[in-house]
Amino acid sequence: MHESSIVEGILRIVSDEATRHGAPRISRVNLAVGLLACVESRTLTACFELLAEGTPAEGAPLDVQLLPMRGVCPACGDVETRRRKFSCPSCGDDAVHWIGGRELYIASIEVPGPDAIDLPAAAQTTEG
Repeated sequence: MHESSIVEGILRIVSDEATRHGAPRISRVNLAVGLLACVESRTLTACFELLAEGTPAEGAPLDVQLLPMRGVCPACGDVETRRRKFSCPSCGDDAVHWIGGRELYIASIEVPGPDAIDLPAAAQTTEG
């Protein structure tokens, strides 16, 4: 279960960002996960709930947004699918060059108050 090590990294990042912005508590973490990132959303959220105890994220939900696979089909151009099928979702061609679907990054961190913390690209993580 590599989800626990992923969650440890997420908690380290969100705790550092909360400290950097002077937020004593985190109210929600929004995570974007590609269809091919090889992680289980339910396991991520369960690990987050457990490992967040005693951190600024304790009690905060981890919301996971599943990102589609994106690719380029020689016949159709840009395509995307939410199914783990490697042929073109439009024409069925197997020559699709898949360029997206392995992402794993923190999309935003919400803290009590009106604004969420949007992370700069350098703070986002990608698992591939």
